[in-house]
Amino acid sequence: MGAVRLGSDAWLLRVDGAEQAASLATALRHGALRCSDVVPAATTVLVDGVEEPDELWRIVEGWDPTAVQAHAGELVEVPVIYDGADLDRVAAHWGVDVGGVVARHTGLEFVATFSGFAPGFSYLSGLPAEWAVPRLASPRSRVPAGSVALADRWCGIYPSESPGGWSLLGRTELAVWDLGRGEAPALLVPGARVRFVVA
Repeated sequence: MGAVRLGSDAWLLRVDGAEQAASLATALRHGALRCSDVVPAATTVLVDGVEEPDELWRIVEGWDPTAVQAHAGELVEVPVIYDGADLDRVAAHWGVDVGGVVARHTGLEFVATFSGFAPGFSYLSGLPAEWAVPRLASPRSRVPAGSVALADRWCGIYPSESPGGWSLLGRTELAVWDLGRGEAPALLVPGARVRFVVA
């Protein structure tokens, strides 16, 4: 693991993949570290506002990157209308019919691993490596808000209309980003467990 100091009280910790980043972020949050924020990403964890660097390194040195972290976050059920433009393409890639795609997708439990791309967009891990879906060769200029999509081993829900190159499975009416929620506008915060259900 590598570490880069950012300013006077922040550190960027480099790890081997999103699962390790999520695991380390969980260890830091539960390790009584006095800091202002812990932000996991695909291969890094940003720790900001660290009051006592010795506490940070104590937790990091005691963290086991090979240990499986139990995700105890809130379970969020997301109702989906499976009518996405790429259902047939994903079905062909997986060697199943459209019903098989829906069955596989609703049969998994995903975990919000980190956020990015747009406010409220959570990268949901949990898709097996053998079901990885390639990104589109040419991204769409417009993907509607609420679109449920796959790319590589990730699942995501577009919080707002935007360009995008992920394969569209369907859509949900559930708002994953809502400023009306006050201090917690994002529905799928890191650690949240996510199950998709047929609407």
